Amino acid sequence: MTRWGEPFRESGALATAAVVDQAQIAIVVIDRFSLLRYWNPFARELFGFVDGRDYAGLSLLDIGIHESDREHASQLARRVLRGEPWEGTFAVLRGDSTWIHVRAQAVPMRNESGEVDGITLIAREALRSGRVEEQYGLLERIGSRLSSSLEFDSTVRGVAGILVPQFADHCFIDLYDHDRLVRQVSMHAEGWTPPPRTWFDVGEEVRYPERHFVTQALRRLETVVSSEYLFETSPSSRSDQVSRQVGVTSAIAAPLRARGELLGVLTLALSGLSPRQKSTYGGFDRDLVGAIASRVALAIDNARLFEEERSTALAFQRSLLPSKLPSLDGLVIAHRYLPAGPLQAHGHGVQTQVGGDFYDAIPLSAGRVGLVIGDVEGRGPHAAAVMGQLRAALRAFALADREPADILRELDEWVRQLGQEDEDGGTWIPSVSCLYMVYDAWSRELSYANAGHAPPLLVTSDSVEKLDLEVTDRMLGVRAKGGAGEDVVYHQADLSLPTGATLVLYTDGLVDRRPVGGTPDPDRALGRLAERVSEVADKDVDEIAEAAVHSVPGELDDDTALMVVRTHYEALALREGWFRSEASTVGEARHLAANTFKEWGMDRDQAELACLLVSEIVTNVVIHATPHPVHREFTGAGVLDSETPSGFGGVADEFDEDWTDLLEAVAAEEADEPAESEDKEFLLRLRRGASAVWVEVFDNDLRLPRIRSAAADDEGGRGLYLVEQLASRWGSRPTPDGKAVWFEMPMHDDGVEEAEKDDEE
Repeated sequence: MTRWGEPFRESGALATAAVVDQAQIAIVVIDRFSLLRYWNPFARELFGFVDGRDYAGLSLLDIGIHESDREHASQLARRVLRGEPWEGTFAVLRGDSTWIHVRAQAVPMRNESGEVDGITLIAREALRSGRVEEQYGLLERIGSRLSSSLEFDSTVRGVAGILVPQFADHCFIDLYDHDRLVRQVSMHAEGWTPPPRTWFDVGEEVRYPERHFVTQALRRLETVVSSEYLFETSPSSRSDQVSRQVGVTSAIAAPLRARGELLGVLTLALSGLSPRQKSTYGGFDRDLVGAIASRVALAIDNARLFEEERSTALAFQRSLLPSKLPSLDGLVIAHRYLPAGPLQAHGHGVQTQVGGDFYDAIPLSAGRVGLVIGDVEGRGPHAAAVMGQLRAALRAFALADREPADILRELDEWVRQLGQEDEDGGTWIPSVSCLYMVYDAWSRELSYANAGHAPPLLVTSDSVEKLDLEVTDRMLGVRAKGGAGEDVVYHQADLSLPTGATLVLYTDGLVDRRPVGGTPDPDRALGRLAERVSEVADKDVDEIAEAAVHSVPGELDDDTALMVVRTHYEALALREGWFRSEASTVGEARHLAANTFKEWGMDRDQAELACLLVSEIVTNVVIHATPHPVHREFTGAGVLDSETPSGFGGVADEFDEDWTDLLEAVAAEEADEPAESEDKEFLLRLRRGASAVWVEVFDNDLRLPRIRSAAADDEGGRGLYLVEQLASRWGSRPTPDGKAVWFEMPMHDDGVEEAEKDDEE
């Protein structure tokens, strides 16, 4: 063809393939299964195909469709395969890890019979040409991006990432912090970064001159375009110099307003960083940025309100959990709590999730420790409130030295009293899983009862596997769901932990995480958890806890509680002895205690006080111990005693300390009935921890002691009062064969130690 309108000569005609190959627009052909069949050279350049990789037969999503737009691209394919054309904008992650926006038009490909058997996709980089339809596509995309997040940082950075470089070379978002304007976002095209101390950096207070176009936009509360005199009102000479060097040609400042309040300003600028057909903004751009700013302001305001609400909710929930666990002999503990992400509630917007997962470590008598992990069904404030009340009740029961099965039985009744009315007029009662264990570091014995909770992981030097729990009963609260007359019995069992064993206790939120685009797989997640924990099994408990919470990828749809408990035998010692319940053995028991305390390095004054208290509780045993041993069994129906002590009217009353029976009288009775006294024995057990000692006295008397008020002229009745006043803690608990009376005493007097340190200084 020599002139316009003349036909091609046959010999010079261009083949269709040659035209497509030379076209400066991407052309991609996809079959009806969304698999790539053809692309021209420009498509390879636009989408950033990696050299040497064969993309034929790969999915449309594999050309680099950004993760946030994959569902968008899938809808595109479904619509076009129905015979409808489609046009829109989506993001593409290129092979060099950069990402751009692409404006695409997709049309159906039909075979000879008229059926759709593929898609032709025509695409180009969006927004560089300044076309109006592309700018409207930008507004649509920003609206979609803003609606997908309520997190402040991701919201503002996501908007800046959409605007740069497709619509601007520079994007700044400055927000008010009280009276100060502070830069929150500073993003630039082509990875460029302004030199230090030139343009304001993120986190710095921003001050614009009086005649600056940004100041005018804030004062007038309207969007301002500036293409002239840009450098005459720069905040500083260094800022002016950098603006000239980078070639700033035009800028727009749009105030960010929401609910009648001025939040800050959005500023965009064009420069020489990236090639584009237009170098200045016009009236349409001003209106477009004004519309964008209104949406951004509303999203920022919503994100701030949501984060404030979420912060309040999490503070409420964390206040219901122990912020710091006490130092415990024989154990090292790390704990974590992870709140769930925001909950998408259809028809109710996005709601902050608070949950009912809980954990605790409770110091018990004689250095034993109660360990608990649990999960209240459901989410929201009611689940958190139930969790808080449940944990408080459990701690109270545990501190009273109740047996694990007995505690779960009480908690089951407690949970059923915490129900709330549902929409049908009935009562909704949450199901609660709870594992309660009592660990004795000196014997490495673990007593437990389990209400439907997952067994912890047992970590040893050889393996990581589930702890073998012999008994597992139904979750708390299920009796009411199964019927009013249904009985739930909780059992308990004992096991021994290996030396140096570590337990990983967790709630189901850890293994029920949802992979991106998939469904939860608890069994596979548990395998990943065990594998990751085994890799760090020789590390400290904090490293194990961190590895555990990050072991399973995916979104947190449920909150997660985690405790890592490592056992050790350092600084622990035990000594015990059996004595007959006779007046003469009080001195023997005290002598054993005195020698033991001295051997353990206890302060002399502290040891003398402890020996005095040993005499008091041993004397009570000699005077009041039951001559006929009984056996006590803890069952699901309660405590059953094989024999009731004689002489108490058939009822085992509370022990009432009475010093009117003096030891001399006891000795006289023993002389009259020597055979009977041989059956009366008690066990004195002494335990040493890192900084305290515990004294326990076991006997066959079922009655628990209580402090009585002694009159001024009473000869006795002050023994337990002394114990209460001088010991750090004291108490009593029932045992299968009777009771145990105990007290705790620090090995060293802190006041003396501090005085000695002051003298040294």
